[in-house]
Parts: sequence; structure tokens; C-alpha cells
Amino acid sequence: MKSARTMDVALWVALAVPAVSADAIGLNEPRPLWARFGGLVVLAAATATWRTRPATAFLLAAALGLTAPALFSVSYGPALAVLALLLGRHGTRARPALLAFAAVWAAGTVRILVRDVDPVVEWLVLMGTLLFGVVFPWLAGRYWRQGRALAAAGWERADQLEREQRIVADRARLRERARIAQDMHDSLGHELSLIAVRAGALQVAADLPAHHRAAASDLREAAATATDRLREIIGVLRDEGDESAPLAPPGETVAQLVARAAESGLPVRYEDDGTDASDGAGRIAYRVVQEALTNAAKYAPGAPVTVTATGTGSTTTIEVSNGPPPHGDAPRPAPPDGGSGLADLRARVAAGGGTLTAGPRGGGFRVTARLPAAGAPRPAAPEPTPPPPGSVLAHARRRTALTFGAAVAIGAVLVAGAFTWYAYTKTHSVLRPADYAALRVGQPQSQVAAVLPDRSVTDPPVERAPTPPPAGADCRYYRSSGELFTSLTHFRLCFDDGRLVDKTVIPKAGADRSMRGEAAWAR
Repeated sequence: MKSARTMDVALWVALAVPAVSADAIGLNEPRPLWARFGGLVVLAAATATWRTRPATAFLLAAALGLTAPALFSVSYGPALAVLALLLGRHGTRARPALLAFAAVWAAGTVRILVRDVDPVVEWLVLMGTLLFGVVFPWLAGRYWRQGRALAAAGWERADQLEREQRIVADRARLRERARIAQDMHDSLGHELSLIAVRAGALQVAADLPAHHRAAASDLREAAATATDRLREIIGVLRDEGDESAPLAPPGETVAQLVARAAESGLPVRYEDDGTDASDGAGRIAYRVVQEALTNAAKYAPGAPVTVTATGTGSTTTIEVSNGPPPHGDAPRPAPPDGGSGLADLRARVAAGGGTLTAGPRGGGFRVTARLPAAGAPRPAAPEPTPPPPGSVLAHARRRTALTFGAAVAIGAVLVAGAFTWYAYTKTHSVLRPADYAALRVGQPQSQVAAVLPDRSVTDPPVERAPTPPPAGADCRYYRSSGELFTSLTHFRLCFDDGRLVDKTVIPKAGADRSMRGEAAWAR
């Protein structure tokens, strides 16, 4: 808090130095002491409120420029620009600043209209001051604030990416656990199903004693129960919302898998048309056959199973079908079409670019998978192209550059317009000294008008006139030369009742005021 107050005091001193110096060296029109002291007090109020109310501080500085003898004098120009910069730096919204700018423009326009000066030049001065002394610093402040905000957002983004990286690593571990759990379910479930098939074969053996057949029946039931328990445990470990992680290719082919199941006592046969189901999506075909044989052994024990592999060049079709169980065997409930095993299998087949259908058929069950053959193109979903690095920042910089460029262009047009109008008004209000010397007091106004220029001076140096103008007369002022940006001698012509009643020479700054019009130009 103490450091903030110290900075405010330093800011006040920095803004007060131009105000005091400009008056001391005569850059401004003379002002009374109370006006100078009041300006310093207003600057102190502005520096005390710029942190909490930057728009109010800016309006205080603008009020000093609007109430000065000359519009936006040198004394308070630096304060106006600095507080506009701070308004852009600390103002969170653009609307209050734009409203403040509009208020300053409106107040300046009203002041120009009520004064007896050339409104065009004064209004162009007002617009140039607002553009270069207000809008430009405000835009610089906003760019400064946005730069700091982007830097802070960048660090925050880096922290977020680091957190997301840790989450991705944790998720990868969970996916690996789910993959291992699924692999255990697929492999152990299949082996337990084969054990149940072997136990079923022992159970119906005629040469086996009754107590051995009872033990084989118990073994068969235990294997089936273990399969169910295994599915429940694996279901706890799996992440249902995650995609199935791919397993490593199995070590045996589909034909070898069917042969091993047949050796275990499962009534299964394998048919193909020369198509090697292990090519292309071999691991997916292996999983389809493994899951279908496991379900057949579990839900239809003793039922004949047929595995068929056919190919059409671009597609390999795997079909596993089983009939109803033999008479005398009570079939277990058929697997639902949306069970977790078939659902996972359907998702895995779809991920490989194929389709899977499963459902009852002729009292049994059939699973059909259509998989793309080896070398067949697979449609790939187009991935969104991420924006190139730094594109957002580059876009922000381009917008800022365009904003500044537009402001510079508008300012250049205003300055060029102000200079053009200034040159036009000054060069078209010149009364040649010879024509002035030829004029005589008492001439009709119509004769005098024949030698007068198109325009008269709208901001004459009346304070340098050697004599006051005649009361009630209509006085007009003219320049003695077309030179610009320098002090010149002016002529005053006053008319009353249609005649020239006074002609006076107003000397340029620093000249001897005792030199009078006609006497000075007659020599």
C-alpha cells in the first residue's frame, strides 16, 4: 500500500512538471495564480483515483484541457496521454473508455461552437488531440494489458498441460489394466469352457462308475460357475467408457484354435474356401471364433458347432453357428445380444473396419463377422487439423496492427485536412499592403470590397491592436502576407453605415506598437 502511494506521488510530480514549466517559459497564454494552483489540485485528484477509477482520472485530465484558455494546451497534454494509457492498461472493459472519449468530444465541440473562432480548424485540432493524445495511448495500454494477460494465460496453459499429461499417464495405466483383465477373461474363460466340455464328456462315458460321473458333473458345474465368477471380476476391473485396447496377436491361427477345441471334446468342425482367416484382421477373427466357441460350450453344451471362413477378395467372413443341445441336456439361458462379451467384440470388430451380427438361428445361435481382407483400404475419419503454433497470438497481433494502422490513417487524414484548411483560410485572407495603403477613411464599403480578399481572419491578434475598434462598427481583419506558421502584420478595417470609418495596422509579435496604420505604410 505504501509503495502504491509513493508511485502515485511520483506520477503526480511527473505530470505537474510540464504544467508548471509551460507557464513559466511562456508556452501558454497567461493565467491567474489560482487557475494554476487549481490545475495542480485536479492533477493530484486524478493521480489518486487512476487505480480504482481510471475513467474518472482521465476525465479530470481532459477537463483541464477543455477549460484552459487554449484548447488542450501544452500544460496538460502529457497528463491526458498518460492517463489515457493507464485507462487502457487497467480498464477491463472498452465501453467506459469509449463513453469517456465521446463525452470529451461532445464537450470540446460545444466549446468550439460557443467561441468566436474558426470552428473547422478548432474541431480538427480537437479530433487530432483525441486521436494522437488519447486513442493511441489508450490502444497502447490495452495492448500492454493483453500482452500480460496472454503471458499469464500461457503459464496457466502450461500448468494445465502438465496436469493433463499426468491424467493421460494415469489413464494409460488404467487402459493397460483393462487390457490385461480382458485378456485374462478371453483366455481363461475359453480354457474353462474347454474343461467343462471335457467334464461333460466324462459325465456321459458308459464305462465310468457312477461316483466318477457325479464328480465329472460337479467339475463341469464348477467350471461353468468359475467362468461366471471370472466375468463378474473382470467386469469390475474393466472401464466401460474406454475404448477396447488392442491385444497382441494370438500365437495360434483360427484353424489351430478350432482343432484344439475339438481335441478337448467340443463337437466343432472348420470349413473354409482356401481363405486364411488369420491374414488381414487375424487377431480380430481369432477373437470372434474364441468368443463364439466359449459361448457355445457354455450355453449349448454338446451342440454341434460349425466355423466357416470365406473370402471375396476385399472381405473375409467368419461365421460360427451352433445347433440346439442334444436331447436330455438342459440348455442354459442363451447369451443376450447386448451382453458385455458380444458388445466388446462388436466394438472391436467395428474398430477394425468390419461388422458383427449375432442372434438365435434354428434353435441355436449364430455369430457372423465381416472383416476387411489383408491390404483392403479402410476408410479413415478425417482428423481436425490443429491450428499452427502461435496462430492465435499472430492473429491478435494482426488485429492490433490493423487497429493502430487504421488509427494512423485516420490521424493522417485529419492532420492533412487541418493543414489544408489552415493554408486555405490563411492564404485567402491576405490584403496586399499596397491595396491597404490606397484605402481612405470615408470610402463607401462597396468600393473597399472590390480590393478585399475572399475571407477574413477568424482569429485575429486583437490583443496587439494599438487602439480599440470604434464602438458599434463592424470590424474585419486581414493578413498582410500569405506566409504560414509565423507572426505577421494584420490590417483592421471597420465599417459603419456603409462606409469605412477606421483602418488600423496591428503589428506582428515583438514589433513596436506605436507604429500606426496609414503613417507606417505611407513612408
